[in-house]
Amino acid sequence: MPQPEKRKNWWIFGAVAIFIATKLKSILALLKTAKFAGPLISMLITIGTYAIWYPLGFSIGLVTMIFIHEMGHLIAAKLKGLPVSAPYFIPFIGAFIALKKHPRDAATEAYVAYGGPLLGTAGAVCTLLIGIWIEDPLWLVIANIGFFLNLINLIPVHPLDGGRISTAVTRWLWLIGLVLGLGLAIYLNSFIFILIWALFAWELLQKYVLKKDRKRKERFSTRCEVPLDSLAMWGDSLPGEYHRRELEFTTYSTLDGEQLLEVCWEAMNIREVIHIPQQSIIHRVETSGVIQVPAEQPTYAEIKINIELVQFENDKYYDVPSMVRLKFGAAYAGLAVFLGYMLYYTQNSSYYPIVGS
Repeated sequence: MPQPEKRKNWWIFGAVAIFIATKLKSILALLKTAKFAGPLISMLITIGTYAIWYPLGFSIGLVTMIFIHEMGHLIAAKLKGLPVSAPYFIPFIGAFIALKKHPRDAATEAYVAYGGPLLGTAGAVCTLLIGIWIEDPLWLVIANIGFFLNLINLIPVHPLDGGRISTAVTRWLWLIGLVLGLGLAIYLNSFIFILIWALFAWELLQKYVLKKDRKRKERFSTRCEVPLDSLAMWGDSLPGEYHRRELEFTTYSTLDGEQLLEVCWEAMNIREVIHIPQQSIIHRVETSGVIQVPAEQPTYAEIKINIELVQFENDKYYDVPSMVRLKFGAAYAGLAVFLGYMLYYTQNSSYYPIVGS
């Protein structure tokens, strides 16, 4: 099959380049204040990285498929009232969104996980239809990649989407994921996928075979800022950079299940409320230093706070009603079958450029 003329679309890229050049100052000003500056930059870097090895059109299409998939997660999380970051891209690994609040139950986790491959599949279908309409094999290749990526994500291996959806269907699917994941890792010969499978296998081994106690103490750090004028009583004896002191604290949960930690340091006039990303038992809160900022003529003090905790495992997390399990199971299986068929269809389409090669 003759290949499409490669130069016929370069005028589009030229027009885009001219537009960006004329509006560069406004675009940079927007990026400095926009929350999506980081995600957009990571997206452009990923496109540029792929473009070193692949055609530019294919690189843009691949990243777009990943973007649509991640937007599915983002929309699903928003519908469930979960705060979430914009998608960040990592070349040759994919993209991720960061949940700023852990789901309260397995059904919510599965809902957010299912949103990615669902919207990603819809995006791939639209790409396929456009490719058939304009008879451009590049669009079919991108659609094929979209179907493949979303199908791979449905394998029941944690932390892939299929592994998270399985929590609301049955965790026995994880055993199927071990077999399928190992076979796929060998077939793809992908270091990233082999690593994901190995970490998943090790997690299952520890939890269900060795039955190790996962209630180990963890630590995370945060910082709070205090104006120096509110610390005038300290004078020159302000605690130093490595000052350590255990602090009083109280912890409570909001009506929507979010855990808050209120830290108090009366002598420093500090009463800070800290959001805990997952329900935990707080063991200890202490300072690890006080830094004056800026160093030349400081206007505020930055207090470093360390929190020692044990994540609380809710025994009812996996308690999902039978009907909900059935619905997730049917949706999960249906989407997997549909993606498998569409993957086969695009690879055997008369428009697909590698057929017969």
